Amino acid sequence: MKYNRILLKLSGESLQGTQKYGLSTDVLHSYAEQIKAVVGTGVQVGIVIGGGNIFRGLQGARKGTRWACWPRSSTRWPCSRPSRTTA
Repeated sequence: MKYNRILLKLSGESLQGTQKYGLSTDVLHSYAEQIKAVVGTGVQVGIVIGGGNIFRGLQGARKGTRWACWPRSSTRWPCSRPSRTTA
């Protein structure tokens, strides 16, 4: 076996399949079967899902995009404005 441990990054968008939004149960089932087969060979699998939308959101925030949050009194990021440091 070439690798004992792998990190699998899945696109959040790929989970919607051909749908316009949400999660496709067909895609999820397919991913689960494929991952199960890899684990069955003895490889340890770590999985990361999505993340691109977070980074695109951060880019938007730097350009002045406002976050919509509930409740309005929330102090948790991204509802609270992240502190900015100047270099």
